[in-house]
Amino acid sequence: MTSLDAFRPERILVCQLRQIGDVLLTTPSIRLLQERYPIAAIDVFTEKKCTPVLENNPHVRKIWALDKKELPTFLAELRFYARIARENYDMVVDFQQLPRCRFVTLMSRAKVRLSYPPPWYNRLLYTHWSAPVPAYSAGYRASILAPLGIAWKGQAPEIFLSEAEIAWARQYLADLGLTPGTYITLDPTHRRSTRLWPARHYGAMISQVHAARPDLRFFILFGPGERDMAREVLDHCPVPEACVCPDTVIGLRQMAAVQSLARLHVGNCSGPRHFAVAVNTPTLTILGATSGGWRFPSKDHQDIFEDLPCRPCNQNTCARNDHACLENLPPDRVAGRILDILGSR
Repeated sequence: MTSLDAFRPERILVCQLRQIGDVLLTTPSIRLLQERYPIAAIDVFTEKKCTPVLENNPHVRKIWALDKKELPTFLAELRFYARIARENYDMVVDFQQLPRCRFVTLMSRAKVRLSYPPPWYNRLLYTHWSAPVPAYSAGYRASILAPLGIAWKGQAPEIFLSEAEIAWARQYLADLGLTPGTYITLDPTHRRSTRLWPARHYGAMISQVHAARPDLRFFILFGPGERDMAREVLDHCPVPEACVCPDTVIGLRQMAAVQSLARLHVGNCSGPRHFAVAVNTPTLTILGATSGGWRFPSKDHQDIFEDLPCRPCNQNTCARNDHACLENLPPDRVAGRILDILGSR
């Protein structure tokens, strides 16, 4: 691989198709690329559902949003990739090596095509690669940029909210009887059972926190198709008046705006924890199968878990069939940690 010390790209394409949280965790790398090459235009290839993460980002010129519904055939996809290729990018940074990312990388004909070490059968697609360094997820991704002389130095994920979005959140909260700093955002949902603390535990924890801090309420977050999971927490909560559960789903940027005005964010290992980091709201994440590698390295961001020999397994199903890492993590322990965090702020 040739040295990139003298390389000065003017057009850069970043490929990070999904998921929403992963795109957010790529924003430090986008910032680092812009700082390394201040005159370069940086575009991002991602799925349409992820575009709200990048809106209003001053480091992103254009978002190539992949909408599978608008590309019903393989030929339609190729035409879309050809449009991207006509931008004549000098460099493509592929963080995922998914099939669609590989197509775009191949068709780009960019002078530099950078990624993590590819399998042997894909090596002709890339000109440079770098082994990721174990670290917090955003730092892990950024370590791919090492051949460019770029190093991650603790940059956090970013989402750039407008004044209008913050004003919307203030009014939205006021309509629900909430004011900034008087509530905790709660993310009790997850599509994977190995990352889902039981609803009955959440209900009990809310009751215990409310007994000690009746001045605070819990704002329950949920995404499309998750309302029943959110309502289940209410069903198990002895003090439902301590909770606010919206009638409808709010958008990603609206969620981030609501989180930006919260006292604390608590929940499962899922996307909202990264949004909370991005808006500088402290977090407490309840871990099951996942490791601490997703935690931003700061005292303002903490994890809590049941220490078992089998975790973190990072699996989507429980080999023990009992989800002990989640079932055995008692509500009073989580409530105690929340109260400790609140007491220190």
